[in-house]
Amino acid sequence: MAALVSAPYGGAVRGRNVLVTGAYGLLGSAICRALLELGAHVVVLRRDERPGSALVLEGTESGCAVVHGDLLDAPLVERAVGEHEVDTVLHLAAQTIVGTANRSPRSTFESNVRGTWNVLEACRLHEVERTIVASSDKAYGPSETLPYTEEMALRARHPYDASKAAADLIARSYTHTYGLRVAVTRLANLYGGGDQNRSRLVPETVAAILEGRAPVIRSDGSPERDFLHVADAVEAYLALVDLLDAGEGAGEAFNAGSGEPRRVLDVARLLCDLAGSTARPDVRGAGVPAGEIDRQWVDSARLREATGWRPRVGLREGLERTLEWYRAYPSSLLP
Repeated sequence: MAALVSAPYGGAVRGRNVLVTGAYGLLGSAICRALLELGAHVVVLRRDERPGSALVLEGTESGCAVVHGDLLDAPLVERAVGEHEVDTVLHLAAQTIVGTANRSPRSTFESNVRGTWNVLEACRLHEVERTIVASSDKAYGPSETLPYTEEMALRARHPYDASKAAADLIARSYTHTYGLRVAVTRLANLYGGGDQNRSRLVPETVAAILEGRAPVIRSDGSPERDFLHVADAVEAYLALVDLLDAGEGAGEAFNAGSGEPRRVLDVARLLCDLAGSTARPDVRGAGVPAGEIDRQWVDSARLREATGWRPRVGLREGLERTLEWYRAYPSSLLP
């Protein structure tokens, strides 16, 4: 496969010891691969064994040091940071499914809030030089004023959104109180090959197409989202590591997205067209699903001005890449 990083980012990770939490998710696996390509020494946490999870890392796991355990085990997290002499932490692990958060808020808060402060405490105790914590555009909550900018208040209303807003604030407090170099990312909706979360629009639509059925739309199709290809998200993270390494950006939040809102129904239709499928999306919802936000997109000007980063993969190209990936690895879409 082609290298993930072609822009001039990532110099600060060469030869460094980098801990990635959430390494078996869409973004985490892509970041691990990019870090290895750049010559970093990568440490990952692995909790659950899931079918296809090794496939997501596409054979790169053998190049990583794997620590088996859970983010909620604070001594284990501290050991992973200390024994592996980690100097850079990319904290991506989270419970990310909105419906699960609504049904099980306690486990979501445990993972997303306590898991985050466990990581930050390990970073503080071992004086980690660079830490990036994944928040979300959903931390902003619903807003009549769009796109979201980093100066806007976090007005999360639902469990998942609130858990990310809490982690966001906690992470930045470690800069202002302890001087830890922490930056926060608020990314738009990620997509790309390797996403195994079938509750998300893109992988579920692709799965339906490959199975010869109509993709189901849980809303009325009108909600608008900002879609960011995973390759662009990887470069955003590497750009932020470089920024922190230069002594800038600590205590700040950075948006990253395409800045172009798209209706979910239009994205599903585009995927069908790109795949050459005659199936049309089956719209079964009325309005916006409970616990979700109807319109979301972000302004990435702060990140662009600080690092020069901008998204380089358009939606059509990104969806074509995604279809190609899942056709090559159809087993990754098994329920």
